[in-house]
Amino acid sequence: MIPVPPIGGPLNIRESYDAAASGYADALTGELAGKPLDRHLLDRFAEGVAGRGPVADLGCGPGHVAQYLHERGVDVRGLDLSPGMITAAGARFPEVPFAVGDMRDLPLEDASLGGAVLFYAIVHFVPEGLTVVFKELNRVLRPDALALISFHVGEGVVHRDEMFGARVNLDFYFHGVEPVTDALLASGLAVIENTLREPYEGAEYPSRRCYLLVRKVAEPA
Repeated sequence: MIPVPPIGGPLNIRESYDAAASGYADALTGELAGKPLDRHLLDRFAEGVAGRGPVADLGCGPGHVAQYLHERGVDVRGLDLSPGMITAAGARFPEVPFAVGDMRDLPLEDASLGGAVLFYAIVHFVPEGLTVVFKELNRVLRPDALALISFHVGEGVVHRDEMFGARVNLDFYFHGVEPVTDALLASGLAVIENTLREPYEGAEYPSRRCYLLVRKVAEPA
């Protein structure tokens, strides 16, 4: 198993998000209100997974994406590496089940999901580590299941020592569309829709965004 890249210092990724969970949830729980394309694509995803079975929001953070899908009739549950984030999500959205889970080793049975959402959930993985994540995603998806994956487009890494008033130690990785697409295909997941947008000024970090709707088509190579 390829680990999340080492970030040094006294805090790891789980501890960083535990520290920032309250401020993160307060700041971002309502962010979809200012992101019309995100809502449109989540609506599209909700329509696509109707009747396919349970759906997981992987790297769910404070749970607002899972709640959005729940309100549209999706049988969704959220998983996140951070217990602090899971506590924050459960307090805000008690109708959605949330649990701690690592995307590299999901606490889910083979072929148990009709769909999955990874909204900016690959941001802490180096490009070389994406195939491990996507093969695990393939494992838990049913044949022809859908997944919606979003990420920051580009190259390089941004380091943060502070986030929402908490001390953290986090590296945020940008990804190219082609390498992500290649990693998905190598994992048995085919891109069926590719959407790019520019950042919403004043509403988010100023980076270009990519949204990939993918379908499980085969066992990983």
